[in-house]
Amino acid sequence: MSGLSVIVIITAALLPPIPQSVEYHHFADRRDLFGIPNFSDVISNLGFLFSGGAGLMFLWRVQRMPAQTTFHHDKEGLPYWVLFFSITMVAFGSIYYHWAPDIHRLLWDRIPIAVAIAALLSATLTERVSATIGLRMLPLLVILAVLSVLYWYWTERQGSGNLNFYIVMQFYLILLIVWVSLRFPSRYSRGGDIYQVIGLYAFAKVAELLDRSIFVWADGWVSGHTLKHLIAAYAAYRIVLILQKRVLLE
Repeated sequence: MSGLSVIVIITAALLPPIPQSVEYHHFADRRDLFGIPNFSDVISNLGFLFSGGAGLMFLWRVQRMPAQTTFHHDKEGLPYWVLFFSITMVAFGSIYYHWAPDIHRLLWDRIPIAVAIAALLSATLTERVSATIGLRMLPLLVILAVLSVLYWYWTERQGSGNLNFYIVMQFYLILLIVWVSLRFPSRYSRGGDIYQVIGLYAFAKVAELLDRSIFVWADGWVSGHTLKHLIAAYAAYRIVLILQKRVLLE
């Protein structure tokens, strides 16, 4: 896995840079309501606030339990603290971005997204490969996630945007989560539910790509990007449900 990761990073460095399309900021639903610009794309981010907040509240309750069964050791909850905090920050970052979309605001939308995916990989490694490996990888993965976004933003400021490393940190890490989940059984029940989470996120990305087409098909009721927020937020909430229902198998 480490060898393949090195190859992927080298490939990202050698490939021609992928700039951020100027059209990316031109979303289908630009209607204002109650004085809120781009109302649907802004307000739909409250789903992330709900999911992230629900996750943090659950972890707080678990931490206070004298005999909790969600984690083998309390320290195994650390990646989930990072995950749900990041999801909560997605709400604020994405609201800030969609209020007046531009490159500078997009930075604050993407950092928590990248960190959340990094934290989910750490949690997957912790529960399926080794708690020691997963927890040691957490700070490294978070740093790399943040740097991938900062590098993209820096290249945009230089006039030659490069999304290559951000794409790696988002999609390659998701592929690693799937690979690790297929290769190593979870020490907890409901391990297969992670595929539902990944599937929902993939569905959300498809909705994002079909932003305008969905808006037209729905006769202006909802856009693909708004759906993306709602589906991705539900995917995050599915993780909360998994933690609530699972038990240690060994």
